[in-house]
Amino acid sequence: MTGSDGVTATSYRTTLCGDLRPGHVGQRVTLGGWVHRSRDLGGLVFLDLRDRAGMVQVKVDPAVADAATVQVAEKVGVESVVLVEGDVVARPADGVNPELATGAIEVLARSLRVVGPAATPVLPVARGKGTPLPAEELRLRHRYLDLRRPELQQNLLLRHRLLQATRRYLSDRAFLELETPILTKPTPEGARDFLVPSRVHPGEFYALPQSPQIYKQLFMVCGFDRYFQVARCFRDEDLRADRQPEFTQIDIEASFVRQDDILALAEGLVQHLWAEAGIAVPTPFRRMTYAAAMEHYGCDRPDLRYGLEIADATAAFAPLDFGVTRAALAAGGRVRGIVVPGGAAWSRKQVDELEALAKGAGAGGLLRLKRVGSEYEGPVARFLDDAARAALALPDGSLWLGVAGPDRASSPALDRVRQECAARLGLADPARREFLVVVDFPMFERDPDTGALAAVHHPFTSPNPDDYAARPDDPASWRAVAYDVVLNGTELGGGSIRTSDPAVQSRMFALLGIGDVAEQERRFGFLLEGLRAGAPPHGGIAFGFDRIAMLLAGAPSLRDVIAFPKTTAARALFEGAPSTVPPEDLEALHVRVAAEPPGR
Repeated sequence: MTGSDGVTATSYRTTLCGDLRPGHVGQRVTLGGWVHRSRDLGGLVFLDLRDRAGMVQVKVDPAVADAATVQVAEKVGVESVVLVEGDVVARPADGVNPELATGAIEVLARSLRVVGPAATPVLPVARGKGTPLPAEELRLRHRYLDLRRPELQQNLLLRHRLLQATRRYLSDRAFLELETPILTKPTPEGARDFLVPSRVHPGEFYALPQSPQIYKQLFMVCGFDRYFQVARCFRDEDLRADRQPEFTQIDIEASFVRQDDILALAEGLVQHLWAEAGIAVPTPFRRMTYAAAMEHYGCDRPDLRYGLEIADATAAFAPLDFGVTRAALAAGGRVRGIVVPGGAAWSRKQVDELEALAKGAGAGGLLRLKRVGSEYEGPVARFLDDAARAALALPDGSLWLGVAGPDRASSPALDRVRQECAARLGLADPARREFLVVVDFPMFERDPDTGALAAVHHPFTSPNPDDYAARPDDPASWRAVAYDVVLNGTELGGGSIRTSDPAVQSRMFALLGIGDVAEQERRFGFLLEGLRAGAPPHGGIAFGFDRIAMLLAGAPSLRDVIAFPKTTAARALFEGAPSTVPPEDLEALHVRVAAEPPGR
């Protein structure tokens, strides 16, 4: 059947509650939904009836409805599911509710039937303005009620629209939506796999995919040319705030492409998704090298809504007889810092709080210097000479905050301090959007203790061909053909041009400590075999879909745009997962628990 909207009518209803408008006045309708609120005004009963499209007011008037209908209306509990048949009428002028899309009309009930009686809800779905939400753990435990909240329903409806917009955008550009396996071969990429024991192959395990990376490269080897997938991915990482052990990404790969081809496609997709949420985004995005991002902002995903850029102050401090900076410079470090306008007015306690953040990010301490008029104040002040003051060039009323040491300590510390200073000064305008593409990431990073190389992105990223040719024996200096898309300090997605030459890929594995050919074949043989069969130049990108949905919904947490999320402790409270498994089931899987988990 079809209703007034052409698609949602069924044997039980003619239209959705939230779709009614003044144009429906005079029509007889049948509605099905949940009782959001009930008001008995002594003869007249008003119900707010809710479905996924919104709410409409239902009026039960004894002059129109029979006694049985009035009695049901007087007793029906909130969150009960009811069927209503009635006439759409205009509300009186003084009864119009401008906050509802249906606020100019109401349904005058002729019959009312309860088809899903509800117990008193543990959580209130209807809340007054300013009423705080119940504790999140309680809401996650009773997610079936929490998801009835209009706010969360709108988030998931937006998520649906974003999914369809993604599919349309990529399909219109000749990309094929292809699926990759969920049960895969364990191939660690820097985070722990979720392992699945095989019942039919004792002692052997599958892994849930951290990403479809190798499979999408094999699609390029197979000649499918352009692939995408809205992929479910799994990572058994250490717990971090607002991370989910299972998540969704928009996964893209294409053949015969260079970096600019992928970035143009990625910028267009972002523009398309933001337009779906009613936000215009200009392209192309600003580009910045990894080296510049780290030098001026201390991180590879800088927030460009404000300045507070990091500047090298080594030249100003090098001649000074200041033990802290002299020791740092002698060890090969630098002195770097930021200038905070108006920061001279901050108390010592406020600056001590910033120093605690810097120490938490790995710095030994935080150098501080205030200028008030012609006077310089702070522990550093007495060591400054005229040349150092001129080099620092502090404006009156400002505060300079610095870190002396290696970049691996000063960059994250100053990044953290920079963000906190911006928050205190109110510089991060939430309505402003500064998109950025960071390029030229390092291919490898070196462990400061062991000297071992690790891939900055993943081992399938192509090294910059110019660096590879010019400095073949200095892999630590190579740049990668890798890129990230960033918005206001948040990484939206990242990707790279892949290594398509099997000899180069084998060398990448060797540089990462997988030098034995047999070990390479054991762990990555199916990729190497594919590359040896003839691989086109190819590359791609993956976007964190949950994060994009969160940003566009204006939600405070990823959990507000995921239907059934895990807690920060990686637990699904609504179903009680993870849980113990009966011994006989473990035996069938050839698995034995070595000891009782702690706390049991």
